[in-house]
Formats: sequence, C-alpha cells, structure tokens
Amino acid sequence: MSHDHHDERPRLTPEQIAAALNPPAGRNGGDLVVETLQGLGATTVFGLPGQHALGMFDALRRSSLTYIGLRVENNAGFAADAYGRITGEVAPLLLSTGPGALTSLAALQEAAAASAPVLAISSQIPVAGLGGGRHGYLHELRDQKASFRDVVKSVHTVRTASQIPSAIAAAWESALSAPHGPVWIEIPQDVLLAETTVPAVTAMDATPRELHARPELTAVAADLLSKAEHPAIIAGGGVVRSDASGKLLALAEKLEAPVVTTFGGKGAFPWEHPLSLQSWLEDRYTTDFLESADVLLVVGSGLGELSSNYHTFAPRGRVIQIEADAGKLESNHPALGIHADAREALSDLLEAVGRREDPSAPDRVRTVLDAVRDRIAAQELTLEQRLIASVREALPDTSPSFWDMTILAYWAWSAFDARHPNTMHSAQGAGGLGYGFPAALGAAAADRTRPVLAVSGDGGAMYSIAELATARQYDLPVTWLIVDDGGYGILREYMTGAFGEATATELTRPDFVALAESFGVPATRTAPETLTADLAASLAAPGPSVVVLPALLRMFEPTHL
Repeated sequence: MSHDHHDERPRLTPEQIAAALNPPAGRNGGDLVVETLQGLGATTVFGLPGQHALGMFDALRRSSLTYIGLRVENNAGFAADAYGRITGEVAPLLLSTGPGALTSLAALQEAAAASAPVLAISSQIPVAGLGGGRHGYLHELRDQKASFRDVVKSVHTVRTASQIPSAIAAAWESALSAPHGPVWIEIPQDVLLAETTVPAVTAMDATPRELHARPELTAVAADLLSKAEHPAIIAGGGVVRSDASGKLLALAEKLEAPVVTTFGGKGAFPWEHPLSLQSWLEDRYTTDFLESADVLLVVGSGLGELSSNYHTFAPRGRVIQIEADAGKLESNHPALGIHADAREALSDLLEAVGRREDPSAPDRVRTVLDAVRDRIAAQELTLEQRLIASVREALPDTSPSFWDMTILAYWAWSAFDARHPNTMHSAQGAGGLGYGFPAALGAAAADRTRPVLAVSGDGGAMYSIAELATARQYDLPVTWLIVDDGGYGILREYMTGAFGEATATELTRPDFVALAESFGVPATRTAPETLTADLAASLAAPGPSVVVLPALLRMFEPTHL
C-alpha cells in the first residue's frame, strides 16, 4: 500500500515563501493561536478574558475572528456548546487560568454528554511554574489539566510557541471525530506573551477520520431487520448530530418500522409520520411496545437513564446498537454492537436491508399514542399541555429552541414537536441548571437570520441574568421565556412526593420584567391566555427580549416507579 501523499500537500507561492522568511514584527504566541484557528476555519470565538490570557485576547484585535464575550465562563461554555451543536463546527472557547478555567467545567460536562464540539483554550501559569512546584503564582493549581481530564475528550498542553499550531490542530481533530465532544488546551502566560519568529500560520488541516460500520456487522443487522416480524427503532442524538435523519426516514419506511426518538434525538424523525411514536419515553405504553419488538434498532443512543424510562426498559427481542461512542456500546443491554457514525451506518443498512411489508404498523403506533394521550388526559394537566401548544404555535418552524432544566422543558422532551432536526436542544445530557439562555445566545451568534427561543424556570434563570448584558451588547435575536413559579419547581415536586414536604426549594426572586428592562432588554409579563401572541410578538421583534410567565406547573405522573 503506497504512503506517497506528497501531491496532496499544499505548495507555497513565492509570495508566501517570502512572507514566511520575513514574518511581521510584534507577533506573539497569542497570534499563533488566532492564526491557527482562522486557518482551521473558525469564524466565531466565545470567552472571557483574564490576566494570564491577555496575549490571546490582544491577538483577536489583529484577526478576522468575531468575538462574543459572555459574563461568566460557564455561560460562555454553554454558548460555545450551542454554536457547536447548531453548526456542527468547532466552537473555540477562550479562558483564563485557574478560577476562570474551572468555572467552565459544568458547561464542558454538558458538551461531553451531548457530544458538542467545543475547543477550550485556557491560559496557564508561566512555564517555570508547571510541574506542581507550588511557586505561588496567581491562579496556580498543582495540575490544572487534571481537573479537566475526566470531563473532556482529550487534553493538550503547550510549552513552547512552536507547539501551538500542532496542539490546536490535534485538539480540533479530536473535537470533530465521532462522537464530537469538548477538548482542552492550555498555554502558559509567558508563551502567549513572548514575541515569536515562527512564521504566520497559513495552511492548516485537521480532518477527522470517518467512522464506518464493519461490513460483516452491517450484513448481520440487515438480515435480522429484514426477517423481523415486529421491528422498532429508537433514534438518539447521534442521528441529529451526524445529520442522518433523511437516512433514518428512508430506512424506517423501507422496513415499515415504528420509530421513537430520545430526548436528545428530538426532530430526528417527523413527528406526525404514520410510523412515529414521537418521544414519549417516560411512558409505560411506549416502554411495553419497545420491549415487545422482536428486533430493536438503537441508533445514536446509549439507552441511558432517561431513554430507558429510568432503566425499567427490558427488551425481549434482539437489540442492534449503532453508536459512535465505543464506551456506550452494550453499556446497558446486550446487543449486536456496531461502533460507527449513525449516518454512515444507516446508509450502509439502507442498501443492505430488504423491503418489508407491514400494513399493521401504523395502527399499532396509533394504539400506543392513543393510550399515552388517554393516560395524560386523565391527570387534568390542561395548563401544561396548552403552554406546550402555545410555544409551538409562536415559534417559527426553523427557529432553534434551548430548554433549561425546568418543568416546561421536561414536558417538551416528551410532548414538543421539534419539526426539524437539530432545532431543539436542552441540558438533559449532564442535567445542570442555567443552560437555556446562554446556549440560545451561542445559537444566535451562529445564525442571526432567525430568532432563537430560550426557556428557563426562575431558578435556572438566576444563573444567567448577567448574560442579558451580552444579549444587549451584541444585539442577539433571542427571546427568553421565564416560567416563574417562585422556586425550584421540579425539586419541590420530587421532595414533596418523597418526603411529604419540600426544603430549600423556595426562592425570593426579582421582578424579571424590571430587571430585563434595566439591561435595556424589552420585557413582557404574560399569562397562559396571551402567551402565544406575546411570545410570537417578541420573537418577531429584532434583538433580545424577555417574556415572563408566572405559572405553577405540574409534571405528568411517572410510570417507572
């Protein structure tokens, strides 16, 4: 096999050679960072400056990169996460050493859980302090990268200016290799500040390898599915991230197999399709139906806690699991485990399976959905269902929505029609508070042509109030719906159910309308009757806005207890 790839290497023009021999004066390690990011195709960076990182931030001034500065590092991480999810491109996140870096950890955990390609670049104490010698530098940690190693996909440490382009390229490739994820680079303060004669970075390449299914596994999977009597499909977030919803639709129709989407896979399959079981995963009727499948195809999901109705799901048939994260293969159920990117694997399967005729499939789907609807209807939760319908009516079909950990979001996981793949996102991967609004800002920075919706409770909203200043500063088209029930509503429900009363769940909260207006962000106090009109008006208006809905919501009864 030949390894002679010389013809593919970029050749320098005489002008480029001259520029390399005479690099412009006044460049430092920070310039190498931004030049490398530009060379790899980055256009937007997120972050928050700090003393050790000033070399990077000063270099932004000499670059064509668009900078979006948030007010808290964790929120900057959520914004980068959403930018990565929406675009499928790497979102650079620039951070300072120590407290600045550590404050981003919860956001990086969410990016890891949701497979969002975030490239965190942090400063570090000067080179002389590396190695845990306790020199007493400002922001010093004994081993900063150790705090990140359990959270991110890969860790890259730089000690000299010449290492910067290669470290960033390696991290970039890691972030974009299936499954996508956050990566971590740290560069000492003095390396960022020192003048460099390293030539300006021009040609950069960090193309990730494609992750194909092994053909013998595809053949076995195709045989099982073609011969199945009652196949079913669970489509997870991997289908959305690999842009495989078209392949999924074609496969489901060829097999006449019902499809349920996980909460991370919202929008992966058309909601109103005759084969769509929608996403009622926290429902025993859905669980029973999936258990009864003789062959169950699970694509891009690890069948974790939420996707398995809190681990009460016990499949009786054969399971085929396609998953890009090798660690999730058969992690919960024995299966024919296929380590592959969802799009590649579905494409191969689509060619290999035979067409199945199953005229009863739509009727069986309808039976399940009717049973689910009747179960919910018996609980008199009309307010909650009406609010979900109001949000759906007000939100343009192609507008992305970002949901915090709040009762309305838990409803939306099951009951909201995302209409398009990659338009509905939440923090259900890691489950941290404060995701909705900063994430929506990141999505708006990726595409300013359509309004973006954020949904939070009043508890989660308090994590993100500072970012009203960011929304105003960059005039980002985000409408923030805050459902105000005076506390941590879901925890209030859980504690009352478990212990008879709630502790530490009640919150003094501000006048959110007055607070938003103090930032120069227009705000409206709404009611369930007027939510559709008020939300639609806010989404249609340019720039940021806030809609406050005072309401006490309830969850539907769980079926896993």
